[in-house]
Order: sequence, then C-alpha cells, then structure tokens
Amino acid sequence: MRHLIGFFLAIAVAAALFFGVTSGLTQLASLAAHGTSLLAATGVIALSVLAATGLFLGIVIAVRAVSPLAPGLPGLVLLAWSALLAVRAHQALRWIPLQGHSFAAEFRTLLVSGMLALLGAAMVVPLFIPGRWRSAHGQDDEIPESGLAATGLLAEPAPTTPIAPAVPGGAGQAGLSGPL
Repeated sequence: MRHLIGFFLAIAVAAALFFGVTSGLTQLASLAAHGTSLLAATGVIALSVLAATGLFLGIVIAVRAVSPLAPGLPGLVLLAWSALLAVRAHQALRWIPLQGHSFAAEFRTLLVSGMLALLGAAMVVPLFIPGRWRSAHGQDDEIPESGLAATGLLAEPAPTTPIAPAVPGGAGQAGLSGPL
C-alpha cells in the first residue's frame, strides 16, 4: 500500500516541480527584467514558492517512511528526458507540456541548461537505498509475513545437534593415547 501511495505522490512531486519551480523562476525573471528588488511582494512570493517546492521535494527524498517511488519516478523521467535531449533534441523539446505558457519556457530553460538532469540524479538516490523499500517497522507492507514464510525467506534454520563434550580418555578422543 505504501508503494501505491508513493506512485500517486510521485505524480504530485512531478506537478510540484513543473508548476512550483517554473512559476518561481518566471516571477524571478520578471523581477530581473523590470529591475525590481527581491524584497518586493512579488519577489517574496517567488522565493516562497521556490522554497516551498524545495522543502516538499526534500521531505519526499529524505523521509524514510515515504516510498522511494515518490521521488524516484519523477527523477527517472527527468533523467530520461535529459538523455532524450542529448539524442533527439527536437523531440524532447516538443514533449514539454503547455507549450504556449511561461511554464513551458522556464521548463525548457531548465532542461537545456542541464538543471533537470542534476535534479533527476538527486531524486533517484532513494531508489538505490535498500532500507527505503521496507516499511519503518522492518516488515514489508506488500507481502504478509505468512507469504514470506511460504517462500522460505523466513524459514527457521535447521536445528543443529549439540556436540557432546570430549572427555579425556573417553570415546570423544579416540586414537589419542597418553598425556598431551
């Protein structure tokens, strides 16, 4: 169940990245073009949007209880999109959503500059941490313990027979004669 929620959270992460980052960057570019200070209301809003998006992404990446699919799937998409840009730039740029909007222009800038590849590389890291695939309680939510026992993954080890202690001169030391 945790990974299913992580899948839907991955969609939310992708939307937050697309709209949050591009919205903040659009507002900051507008401020720079007009020579307005960051301390103006628009500048504070732009920085707040970027900070909130970064905080959300940081929480999704860092919190162990969140499925690694939440940051990993959008990260893989960003890496694949960056690789497609290297191979077929025209097609990669054509796939940017909302082409007529300022969101698309900022997303294109981030894609061409390589910032999305950098962000994607950071977002896939939780996919490679084995502990992130298990729940916080040490058991996997997806497979009940009885299912693991049926596969032999939780099978008890075979009991070992205790070895009788060797008695000097007894049957345990056959072949030895005399003091050592």
